[in-house]
Amino acid sequence: MGDIITLDQKLKRNEEKKIQRERKRKIQAVRKVFNCTHCISKCEKCGTQLGSSSSPAQGGRHVPYRFCDHCREEYIDYVERLQGGGNRTDYWQNHAWMRMWRAWIDYQGTIDEYLKTKEFEQLLAELRSDHKPHN
Repeated sequence: MGDIITLDQKLKRNEEKKIQRERKRKIQAVRKVFNCTHCISKCEKCGTQLGSSSSPAQGGRHVPYRFCDHCREEYIDYVERLQGGGNRTDYWQNHAWMRMWRAWIDYQGTIDEYLKTKEFEQLLAELRSDHKPHN
């Protein structure tokens, strides 16, 4: 008779494959979080490729995000509007525009909070241990 695979062996192999798929899914999720939220060559808001001329400050204002020129201008307009100033003739900078910017900034903060959680740190530790050579 040829090789006989017992039901227990088959179940064990299937479970091992399932564990490997789950690990691969975790790795892809972590990579996506880091690649998408920490890419230094793209605008954090719109995803546009940043040129070498993009700088974090404009008009003496520090901008805490990596933006393309357009998103940086919009962010500065948002901050100025929050402080009671800004150009009120830009009709598209309405209440919904203000809420959109607030939501985007909140989202960025939430991502930063998540990356600092003990569970995310545990996931990173697990992934690091998966990549160590086994003896």
